[in-house]
Amino acid sequence: MFDHFVWSVVVVPPLIVVAMRLLADRLPPSTAAVIMAWSAAGVGAASLVNLTLFTLKAIAQVPAVGRTFGWSAQVVADDTAHVAWVPWLSAALLVIAVVSIGLRWRGHRKALDLSHVELPDGDRLVVLPDPTAQAFAVPGRPGHVVVTTGMRELLTDRQFDALLAHEHAHLAAGHHRLVLLAELAAATHPALWWVARHVDYLVERAADEQAAVEIGSRRTVAHAIGTAALATTGNRDTRPGLHVAAPGGVVPRRVAQLLRPRTPVRWPALRALPVSLALASLVWTGEAIYDFFELLNAARPGR
Repeated sequence: MFDHFVWSVVVVPPLIVVAMRLLADRLPPSTAAVIMAWSAAGVGAASLVNLTLFTLKAIAQVPAVGRTFGWSAQVVADDTAHVAWVPWLSAALLVIAVVSIGLRWRGHRKALDLSHVELPDGDRLVVLPDPTAQAFAVPGRPGHVVVTTGMRELLTDRQFDALLAHEHAHLAAGHHRLVLLAELAAATHPALWWVARHVDYLVERAADEQAAVEIGSRRTVAHAIGTAALATTGNRDTRPGLHVAAPGGVVPRRVAQLLRPRTPVRWPALRALPVSLALASLVWTGEAIYDFFELLNAARPGR
């Protein structure tokens, strides 16, 4: 079973990050975000299942457990005797991953609760009387956009329309789901942290592009993003949601892409690379599950 651990836990997660670094800026941002988030989720799930299997193996090779369920604990232990530390390391890593996933999910739910605002029927815009410049999308049924008076006063009418188009693009495309999916994947394996950060960037780029189409001016959207970013620099009172001026130093890159757009490279092989790695890891994990139960059967007396 050790080869499954090596492939799905050690090799594929960093390998898919390399593949995604080659892919991310060569596809339309909306497409790249979907591919990256779901591929990372597949790789994270495969890693988590493998950690679970080796944790179960660690439990199964305890003599008292073997006697209780009627198999030879020694036979189970001998399967990975040359790397006896792997099952116990897997158990520790599984606990860390589960706690990390739980914390991220709890943080997501808390953010949604904090952002909830009672809206009149059909109203999807909330203007808060607050001098702090903020604007963000809050997902839900229905989702809504929150803009403070401080932000509204900084923008021209055209820039304000661009900001609203950007935030409504987040809601229409369900970008919060992709962000959450990537964050949960990152919680399963530290190598996937970069993927989660880059999905954040890509959904902002996708919303920028959609806003530019709706407004009909890439320059107006770029100015709105730049103005919002300058206004929110150093603002520690940032509410939860999808922000037009996302943190992390990516605003200059987004503005550059709007003003000097790069033609995407439409190579099917590029799209297939991370997806293929994720599928291969999932298939290999299916074989690991089969091998684990075969090992338990082989460990029973008379087999």
